[in-house]
Amino acid sequence: MRTRLAIKTHALLERYLPERRLFLRSDNDTRFIRLRSETQLIALLGGSAVVAWTIIATAILFMDSIGSGNFREQARRDQITYQQRLNDLSHERDQRAAEAVAAQERFNVALEQVSLMQSQLLESENRRRELETGLDIVQSTLATTMKDREAAKELYADLRNQLETDGTVVAGDAASDTTVAFLSDALAKTAEERDQVIADAQDALVRADEMATEIRLMEEKNDTIFRQLEEAMTVSVKPLDKMFQAAGMNPDRLLDQVRRGYSGQGGPLTPLSFSTRGEKPSADASRANSILSQMDRLNLYRIAAQKAPFASPLKDPFRFTSGFGHRWGRLHAGTDFAAPHGTPIYSTADGVVVHAGWQSGYGRLVKIQHEFGIETRYAHMSKIRVNVGQRVSRGERIGDMGNTGRSTGTHLHYEVRVGGEAVNPMTFIKAANNVF
Repeated sequence: MRTRLAIKTHALLERYLPERRLFLRSDNDTRFIRLRSETQLIALLGGSAVVAWTIIATAILFMDSIGSGNFREQARRDQITYQQRLNDLSHERDQRAAEAVAAQERFNVALEQVSLMQSQLLESENRRRELETGLDIVQSTLATTMKDREAAKELYADLRNQLETDGTVVAGDAASDTTVAFLSDALAKTAEERDQVIADAQDALVRADEMATEIRLMEEKNDTIFRQLEEAMTVSVKPLDKMFQAAGMNPDRLLDQVRRGYSGQGGPLTPLSFSTRGEKPSADASRANSILSQMDRLNLYRIAAQKAPFASPLKDPFRFTSGFGHRWGRLHAGTDFAAPHGTPIYSTADGVVVHAGWQSGYGRLVKIQHEFGIETRYAHMSKIRVNVGQRVSRGERIGDMGNTGRSTGTHLHYEVRVGGEAVNPMTFIKAANNVF
């Protein structure tokens, strides 16, 4: 069976690849090499394989060259886009910094205006009270004068009646002439006093009208000052309320805690009181006390904002590589910032360093405890520049960016925890951008 198959195969090969002989001739001898059909087939297949491999390899190299060019062009475009993004972020950061400086200047100007308006308000209130006291005295004098005038009128009427009666009874008596002269003089003096009282009363009424007009103008001026102060306080306090609310913090509870713990210069302002008799404050006094309360709230907000992490941990150009949220089925409890190796890292608020060293997947880690139960964490550092127990201020350098711990590249892993629970750090950073 095998012999027949071999014979048929050989015959088929002989038809297409007949046996050939390759003669090799020299000066003394002639030799030949017999090329059988099987040998020719093997040589043909080998040559075809070499040619095919050469074609495929050339095509692969050509396609790889084309693809590499595309990849290089794409990488170059990505690099240009990345550089533009870095420039945009740097420009935006500079704008934010300029806006923060301008906002601080506006805040300082507003505080100066508030102080000036408060002084003017106190002076206006004192002047108004002086005018009210003078008006009361004038009104009291006027009432006394009116009573004296009525008494003079009654006395004049009695004397006149008595004169008429006496004149009819003792018409020709000399004593009656003396009495009549005396009564005439008395009546003349009484008439003069009456005229003087009337003139004084009219002057008092004119003066009272002038004082009432002055008081009304003073009240309108006070109302304008109050309204400007209230608008300034609203513009200053409302954004701060929204900032702390956006950060997930209760503003009233926060301010109560600051008020209890703040022992430096300043503190709560004392309400105004213009009465020593226990009376209810007037409408102006209530408005003034409301403004003072808002100023106290603004001062407490300033203290709280300094103690809470309303800032970015980086001042150099960076890019966000991963945000807060669940990733691969686990919670990514912070925000990742990528920048060159060794980029300075800064504290985002005043606080105390409670950890400065290596910790499992965090690598070189710094933990800072702030007020209001807030803790910030700075992970994957290449170098730590603070020690445990050290007090740090906002903007103080605490370390350098690195790639330690469970990290795939140089970056900063930044966390904010409130009461031990991780919250989104960008909530604080974005909330601060809307104000500062």
